[in-house]
Amino acid sequence: MMMICLSLLTAKFSSLTSLSAMEAARFINQIQIPKNPNRRSSSRPPRFIRASSSQEPKSYRGPKPSKNLVADFVSRNDDSVRSLPIYVGGASLLAVLFNRAVSGIAPVADASSSQSRADLLALGLAVTNLLTGLVWLSIRPKTITPVEPQGVDCKVLEPNLPPSILSELLWAWESLKVATCCKSLVIVYNGICLLQIGMAAKSPDVNQAVLVNTAKLMTGSVYRGVFKSKAQSYLANLSLYPGRSELPFLPPNTQAVILQPLGDKGIAVIGGNTIRGFTSSDQAWISSIGEKLDATLGRRFLDSDEISQETDQ
Repeated sequence: MMMICLSLLTAKFSSLTSLSAMEAARFINQIQIPKNPNRRSSSRPPRFIRASSSQEPKSYRGPKPSKNLVADFVSRNDDSVRSLPIYVGGASLLAVLFNRAVSGIAPVADASSSQSRADLLALGLAVTNLLTGLVWLSIRPKTITPVEPQGVDCKVLEPNLPPSILSELLWAWESLKVATCCKSLVIVYNGICLLQIGMAAKSPDVNQAVLVNTAKLMTGSVYRGVFKSKAQSYLANLSLYPGRSELPFLPPNTQAVILQPLGDKGIAVIGGNTIRGFTSSDQAWISSIGEKLDATLGRRFLDSDEISQETDQ
């Protein structure tokens, strides 16, 4: 009897177990696992998103440059700021005298009185403000402005040069005229004035430009000094240099001059219309242009010398 009961219980447990397994499988099949939206299916073709042209670009929201309010106010009200110490010092002086008069203290200064010592200190500060204002009004920075060259337009080219060299000389002139304060350019090489362009001095007899006298220029102290140093010479304020008389072909009011050697055979005279108008970057750039011109002209005249020597032989 006991064996029969155990058999019935085992069969019942087996049927329950199989039923539970079937229900569990049915439950798992009913569960839908959501797909990952970021995962791209291999069977689906990729989608291309086209940007709409109607969308406006976003404005830049980076840091903005800071403004110095005090410096801006001073630059806009230069005269008033320079006169301000005079008004402050005058008002302080009157206030000290008025206080001394109404305070009932003797007008004679007394070293033992604290009020007298304070009044003397205030008077000293007021006078200092007055003197500071007077100094500020008397000393003003000189404004450097470009000038209009006094002369005539000039364009003299050596006719025997090939077109390639002429175009390079004109390129150098156009570059200097646009990028710097250059208003006159003279290039002398191998004892020949290859180019004189820009503004030139006006001849007193006729309304023509003063041409370059290469023999006089090459014997001058300015020319010899440049070739002795073999470096660029910058006359920032031409009116202060005695060698100004050796450059009569430049306009009389030329403000600054750069003398750039072109190797061992030439020189470039560059005249500007502004005092200290050529910056350090301009000077370095002009040195590079001088080296380029020297290389081009050196090959040209070297070939000419070889041809002349072959002809003589």
